[in-house]
Amino acid sequence: MSETNAAEADDVMMCRCASCGATEADDIKLKTCTGCKSARYCSIKCQKEHRSQHKRACKKRATELRDEVLFRQTEGTDCPICLLPMPLDPDKLAMISCCGRKICAGCEFANALREIEEGLKPTCPFCRLPAPRDDEKTFEVNMKRRAEVDDPAALQWMGVECQQKGDYSGAFEFWTRAAELGESESHYQLSVMYHGGYGVEMDEKKKIHHLEEAAIGGDIVARVNLGVLEQGNGRFERAEKHFTIAANLGCEDAINKLRHLQLRGFMSYEDLDTVIHSHQAALDAMKSSQREAGEANLRRAAREGGYDL
Repeated sequence: MSETNAAEADDVMMCRCASCGATEADDIKLKTCTGCKSARYCSIKCQKEHRSQHKRACKKRATELRDEVLFRQTEGTDCPICLLPMPLDPDKLAMISCCGRKICAGCEFANALREIEEGLKPTCPFCRLPAPRDDEKTFEVNMKRRAEVDDPAALQWMGVECQQKGDYSGAFEFWTRAAELGESESHYQLSVMYHGGYGVEMDEKKKIHHLEEAAIGGDIVARVNLGVLEQGNGRFERAEKHFTIAANLGCEDAINKLRHLQLRGFMSYEDLDTVIHSHQAALDAMKSSQREAGEANLRRAAREGGYDL
């Protein structure tokens, strides 16, 4: 059967109940199987009766659909001001409590420099409202207020605060709320909790679920961890896919892991070379003169404070 005929056959099947064959009409509404999206039923009764015949194909197709989403190349987050891809190093980012935004250190530095040169009062680099007082208490109050209105970034931050105080129950609550709103870093933190049993029972299935959701959302650490897990299970092709996605976003650790796969014969040199070029392009896209100036300022402040970045 040709691809065209197969597609037409699938379309016909989707117009009928997979169990009794009833077609959709005014008095019959077919509902799609939530697992595989490839079968429809006119009633719960028909779906249950067809379950034994459909179970294996449903599971296989659901896995295929999940992999299509999981191994889709994600895009990095852009700084909302300069619109360049965000650096992967968290030390090169700034969190603004008034509007809950993360910006690159370059934009933070450029805004501060402009205000000094023009004699302006400090304002938020993003929303341009008067900048909140630069102290921990004010920052905490602002983040709590934002968490109350379900700001994902604030919920993530509150979870970290609870974790650092040993309040795993509170951390779990905040990260769960943030994850439900699509906050990828919170999904990753939940995977860590389920891995180590921090405030919850250890659960490998839930750990993997949250790791995958974090990776789908663009979390680099989660993506690399999934690659390490697949490599440990001997599934080198899946590991290569995870590492490649992370490397294409500029992750140095992922590139090193791909080199290791290539040396062991699980990846061709040609494929590795292609990824290396994509990796370098991602790093080049993150560069700008104001970011270099901002990072130099951070390093200078670190030295004056007696520590190294």
